[in-house]
Amino acid sequence: MGSSPQTQNPGQDRQDRDAHLALASQRASELIGYHADLSSTESDTDLESDDTAIFESDSQATRRLESAPLITNHRRLHSTDEGDGDHDHDGVLGPIKDEEKPITWSSLPKKGQLAILTLARLSEPLTQTSLQAYMFYQLKSFDPSLPDSKISAQAGILQGSFTAAQFITAVWWGRLADAEWMGRKRVLLIGLMGTCLSCVGFGFSRSFATAMVFRTLGGILNSNVGVMRTLIAEIIAEKKYQSRAFLLLPMCFNIGVIIGPILGGSLADPINSFPQFFGPGSILGGKDGVWWMQRWPYALPNLLSAVFIFASFLAVFLGLDETHEIARYRRDWGRKLGKRLTRAWTRRPRHYRPLTRSRDDESIYTDDSVGTWSTPSSPARSRVHPRPHKKIGFRQIWTRNVILTLVAHFLLAFHTSAFNSMTFVFLPAPRAPENSQRGLFHFGGGLGLPSSRVGLATAIIGFIGLPLQIFLYPRIQTKLGTLTSFRTFLPFSPIAYVLMPFLVILPRIPWIVWPSFTFVVSLQVISRTFILPAAIILVNNCVTDPSVLGTVHGVAQSISSGARTLGPFLGGWGLGLGLENNMVGAVWWALAVESLFGWVMLWSISEGKGIERKKDETEEEE
Repeated sequence: MGSSPQTQNPGQDRQDRDAHLALASQRASELIGYHADLSSTESDTDLESDDTAIFESDSQATRRLESAPLITNHRRLHSTDEGDGDHDHDGVLGPIKDEEKPITWSSLPKKGQLAILTLARLSEPLTQTSLQAYMFYQLKSFDPSLPDSKISAQAGILQGSFTAAQFITAVWWGRLADAEWMGRKRVLLIGLMGTCLSCVGFGFSRSFATAMVFRTLGGILNSNVGVMRTLIAEIIAEKKYQSRAFLLLPMCFNIGVIIGPILGGSLADPINSFPQFFGPGSILGGKDGVWWMQRWPYALPNLLSAVFIFASFLAVFLGLDETHEIARYRRDWGRKLGKRLTRAWTRRPRHYRPLTRSRDDESIYTDDSVGTWSTPSSPARSRVHPRPHKKIGFRQIWTRNVILTLVAHFLLAFHTSAFNSMTFVFLPAPRAPENSQRGLFHFGGGLGLPSSRVGLATAIIGFIGLPLQIFLYPRIQTKLGTLTSFRTFLPFSPIAYVLMPFLVILPRIPWIVWPSFTFVVSLQVISRTFILPAAIILVNNCVTDPSVLGTVHGVAQSISSGARTLGPFLGGWGLGLGLENNMVGAVWWALAVESLFGWVMLWSISEGKGIERKKDETEEEE
């Protein structure tokens, strides 16, 4: 009796199949490695391919082939001489241990994604600081008959309307960012567009009520800070990069403080600031001047801010990748368009059709003939689904350490926001009469600076803080640790608050007033440089479940917004009382007491481990 062809020589069939698979593996590795070299200009997401799957046409078995290792000058050969059969990567060039590489700014991963987030984050402080440079004078233009104390109170209310709306809505935006159907990127896009519309409306306002409506609208639609913190936590997979990655957000504030006040102070009321360009008989103004600048004298800096925000909106839409563990598998038409525009701009010639490499784990199939290759007709997201992750309950999030960390976050946001708001009112407030001082603590008035000098004074804050953040903070934070640096540098803030009101009793000599102002502000800037990123890292590290990361950051932003509502409101109200009763220092000294209470709170919290993913972590999908 004869045997069937399948059973005549089973050993030969097995050898032929193994030979076919070996040749397929070799060709897949060569093509993928070659394609990786030619696509080095693609986005970071494109370079993160997963293992390649090879399917046999005559078997249900599936073999997964690791991507071909790329040889760089940062890798070395390491072998496995122990003879462990489980290690199938003998002789592969592996990465040098992370401890041997110093952490620098250039070593940060995903620089393109971080750059887009930095641009988007910069839009908010740029708008805020630009507005605050002329807010006192814009409110004064609504009703010139109001006293300075009333204008101060209105400034606090206007500032608080934005943050109060954020306080109400930030938690819900955080929950939406954690929702599979929404994700981080869509929430961020909504926030940027809302800020842009709010900025334009505020610039063309002609009454206090209208201005407050547009500021409130911007706060309702804006939850950018919490979403950006979540994005950075998910983009930066390794904890060792946190000190620099999370520093980018506070760094944007100092950059905005430098640029915003200068632009806002110089472009506000352009008819009077630049009469040769916009005034009557000018180059652009014609006979009567630019009419809309006469009707809306504070619209120009807001329009410039809106253009910048819209540019950051486009950058996020075209260049930012979704990081939500489920939503990142969804088609992103904006990202696809951005890649096409990038390829069209670079115009790199392609002499062959490259194999698709993406984070979606698209696979290469072979049929019976080893020489025939084809790409799947449907993307891998239709075949490989992330494992369902059960979310923990909303009430289960609130451990003792999380609550205490958020309380410390609230106290920090309260006194820093109050300082910023009060400073922008204290600087332009008129000086008190020279005979008004009674004793060491009973005095009033402000520094009486014009809008251009207010912009210069607030820009000093950024000029001091930016180099500290870039060069000094990462080194000191690495040596001291996050919580220790928080505890060490927070006391600099109350010292600045105690000294700030005494600037009004100094002799009115520029070479005395300006160095003294710079010294006092430097104390607060040094403190803020170290405590703001530390607070963000502590909030991020108290989260242990990635499914609620956006929610916790949303709650943190809500709490911060509540503090930034009460801080400017109470600070503006207290400053108004101080100007009326010739005791302007009382509110500053009360702020120093509040910041000291926050410093005491730091000794009751601990730094959590957070959610850390290793660099080589991949999804275990079959």
